[in-house]
Amino acid sequence: MMGAYLEMIRMRFLMMLAYRMNYYSGIVIYIVNIGAQYFLWKAIYAGNGSLMGMDMGQMTTYVAVSWMARAFYFNNLDSEIAREIKDGSVAIQFIRPYKYLLVKIFQGMGEGLFRLILFSTPGMIIVCFILPVQLPKDPVIWLIFFAMLLFSYLINSQINILTGLFAFFVENNEGLMRMKRVAVDLFSGLIVPIAFFPLWAERILHWLPFQAISYLPSAVFTGKVAGSAIQQVFAVQIAWFLVLILPIYLIWRRARHRLFVQGG
Repeated sequence: MMGAYLEMIRMRFLMMLAYRMNYYSGIVIYIVNIGAQYFLWKAIYAGNGSLMGMDMGQMTTYVAVSWMARAFYFNNLDSEIAREIKDGSVAIQFIRPYKYLLVKIFQGMGEGLFRLILFSTPGMIIVCFILPVQLPKDPVIWLIFFAMLLFSYLINSQINILTGLFAFFVENNEGLMRMKRVAVDLFSGLIVPIAFFPLWAERILHWLPFQAISYLPSAVFTGKVAGSAIQQVFAVQIAWFLVLILPIYLIWRRARHRLFVQGG
């Protein structure tokens, strides 16, 4: 059975390969975003050697790796699920000999691997030539980062699945999906590191899963989190992955009895 799910990764990767020109242009867009944030933070850091425990070199690296990591963990599973619920095609998935939500996870993984290989990697190489990015020299940090990046994908996908499943209960969840995307980009630390939020907001975000998507892996990569603290933040990711399984299971179990097809 696992072989069938792994095949989903290959099929989605090949499908993305057919439309690779869209992602080549995306590299340029991401580099522009990184460059814009770099010059913004450079202006903020003017006359300051360090802010919130991060110097300008760490901030440059944080911005670059956060955006390139986003290319891997980002997916549209929420809109895919919502669309299949609305047109009724999800009903066919119920009778097929595989788990629908697992199929979505593996399909998203295929898309993520495509972006990691053909988007993030060349994009990061280009950025390193343009901006003073400080890459870690310890291979262990790289291994830990990629392991955390995998959980970033899983947690982001779980949030997307939860959002998409709400299409079972409302006729149109487009607004909810847009709000979720803004919340993930903002509260995950992609746009502004969580350490720069007001103290009250930072405390609240520490109790939400968003930090486990972008901030924690990037903090480890840049050296802001080091030593024994790495194990702690990795444990936070694993904990959120396990916690989010329960609401997905409960909502999916209830949603299967509330299929409402729009259209014909």
